Amino acid sequence: MESMVSGYKIYNAEQKRRTVRNGLPSLYPDLPDKQYDIIYADPPWDYGGKLQFDKSSKKDVNANWRKDLFISAANFKYPTLKTEELKRIPVGEISKKDSLLFMWVTNPHLAQGIELGAAWGFEYKTVAFVWDKMNHNPGQYTMSYCELCLVFKKGRIPAPRGSRNEKQLIKAPRGAHSEKPMEVLQSIERMFPTQDRIELFARRKPENWDVWGLDVSVAMNN
Repeated sequence: MESMVSGYKIYNAEQKRRTVRNGLPSLYPDLPDKQYDIIYADPPWDYGGKLQFDKSSKKDVNANWRKDLFISAANFKYPTLKTEELKRIPVGEISKKDSLLFMWVTNPHLAQGIELGAAWGFEYKTVAFVWDKMNHNPGQYTMSYCELCLVFKKGRIPAPRGSRNEKQLIKAPRGAHSEKPMEVLQSIERMFPTQDRIELFARRKPENWDVWGLDVSVAMNN
């Protein structure tokens, strides 16, 4: 029977208590009645309630599950959305005929990210930025250090162009959970300094950007 016990069973009640539920579409505000050249998105990818453990499952560290070493899960921080739910957000309606989509994907969601970009009306082009978090997480295959920001295109690249020599690799320490480095947003600004820009699932309101998401909606209403 001991072999059948797992961290998921031990922490199941705690997981259900702490999970933030989503109520799409009623949870999110309406998208702006405007079209943009540049869309920058950090979707709240869903991990199916996957828990993050430290060494709680190791018998030599947590014999008979006596210690409470449970850390967290993504959906304790914010309501995550499955890929099919993300596809229902009408991002295509707010993109101009010539526009770019910069989208963050976690490494396990790379295929879903490309699928989502296509559902929103964009064609995948390349990896725009690689973020070296200067920290690591244990992975199933290799130590995980980096996160990717993909770029998708609809029509032509918006003109006029600004900087053309922005570095792909961004080295910046990891901040709060899911928070992305400002260096990437600033690089996009330099590349497209005159275009209409919006950040989706934004945490704050950058200057000269429109924003959309739960965090900024709450902040603006307070």
